[in-house]
Amino acid sequence: MTSNDNPLTSLGLLRRDAPKTVAGFRRFRQVIDTDGELPARIKRLFVACAENIKGYPELALRELTAARASGLEEGEAGATVAILSSVRGEGAALRFEGLFRQVYGSTDPVDAGQDISVEPGEAEQNFLDYFGTMPPSLGKLLALCPVGADAYYLMREGTLSGTRLDPAHAELLLVTVLVADYSNWASVHMNGARKAGASEGAIAEAVICAIPTSGLSAWVIGATAMDA
Repeated sequence: MTSNDNPLTSLGLLRRDAPKTVAGFRRFRQVIDTDGELPARIKRLFVACAENIKGYPELALRELTAARASGLEEGEAGATVAILSSVRGEGAALRFEGLFRQVYGSTDPVDAGQDISVEPGEAEQNFLDYFGTMPPSLGKLLALCPVGADAYYLMREGTLSGTRLDPAHAELLLVTVLVADYSNWASVHMNGARKAGASEGAIAEAVICAIPTSGLSAWVIGATAMDA
């Protein structure tokens, strides 16, 4: 898929009445569909995730198919199920897993094995290391429900460093998803991406990956979060 055969830019109504809109959208797609600060295969995965969480399965399937054609590995795509389970819950994760099976096929079931233990103070230290200070929401979870804090820690770590997606790319995928929902929390994962080695240009490209799904407002939200 290229910007030249994108369904939106192929609409006769838009081509007739809004040629500048078509030209602008094609330029955003050019950023997504070519290697830049981020590889095109990764950016197409980001777009697929945004379309998935916004409830556009046909668009997400088209984008994930294009991502695979661009060289997206099965492990990179599969990592998204874990990431979406943390950032948007069961429904988003299960919906994307269905798309994954359509593009990459079924995977063999794996025994999860024994539970992972969490040492006393491990979750608290992890939060402090990542955020620099204890967020009030997590401080409250530690105080009121320590088991919940351990669960939060395990899911967060499993999302950001426990998959076959590069940690910087995992952080930036979260940026795209959060910006697509116009969430100011994107700034947290922008900082995480920076710590993992992402450039400002890579962060900007991750924000642009939300535009096909959420429009120009996604850039305004993302650019504001970059300065937060």
